[in-house]
Amino acid sequence: MPLTSIIIPTYNGLHLLQPCVEAIRAFTDTPYEIIVVDNGSSDGTWAYCEKERLISIWNPDNSGYAAACNLGLRLASGDLLLLMNNDVTVMPDWLNNLQTALHSSERIGMVGPVTNYASGIQKVETGADSMEAFMRYAADNNRSDPSRWIETERLVGLCLLFRRELLQRVGYLDEIFSGGHYEDDDYCFRIRAHGFRLLACADCFVHHQGSASFNLMAEEELKALIQRNHQRFVDKWQVDPECFIEKPAGTIQPVLRRDKEGVKL
Repeated sequence: MPLTSIIIPTYNGLHLLQPCVEAIRAFTDTPYEIIVVDNGSSDGTWAYCEKERLISIWNPDNSGYAAACNLGLRLASGDLLLLMNNDVTVMPDWLNNLQTALHSSERIGMVGPVTNYASGIQKVETGADSMEAFMRYAADNNRSDPSRWIETERLVGLCLLFRRELLQRVGYLDEIFSGGHYEDDDYCFRIRAHGFRLLACADCFVHHQGSASFNLMAEEELKALIQRNHQRFVDKWQVDPECFIEKPAGTIQPVLRRDKEGVKL
């Protein structure tokens, strides 16, 4: 079976990283490696990674989510690549179900799960109010079912699975979206521009705490970051990313910018 490289950027999030890693180890029964990219944490993250014998990279400064993901991708050895937020707790059969969806067609570029905290069609109402209740929900929900795969134009970057071949075609995350926000929208847009499809897999539920890293920022600082990266997306693609949240696939046509050397994304 192919190896999946699970890349987890983190910044002063040891209290999130520990349960994230524990859940991966408990509920993943296909070959995998965990790569932690530590963006200059001061909370004991590096010591934890050494103790747990995790593959890890330490940045002296917080270079942002996109740059951290790219570092992890360059270190990854798997044929399958998975970007995961440190505040995600996976559930039984999570990776098996995502892999089944990804391998269902060569034209599927990237897949993601549903969750309790996300924007767009990936958010589901579970009625759960504790981790035990979320686990019970997942036990019933996480049964592979192709009829529950939803083609979409956008996947939220909390948990994204794709092939190495896609990375070679599309490239790395665009680091102009430093600090976070819209780097996942941009990557989805680029994947679709290359003719690949995106699937939200309702047969794979994971728990997401949500906005954990951004809770460390002041409200005005976060607002400015979101506005800045939103404008960078608009400047790059000449389209507002908000217009394809929750819309059926195919309503927005990717615009390719070309020069004499070919497609420039």
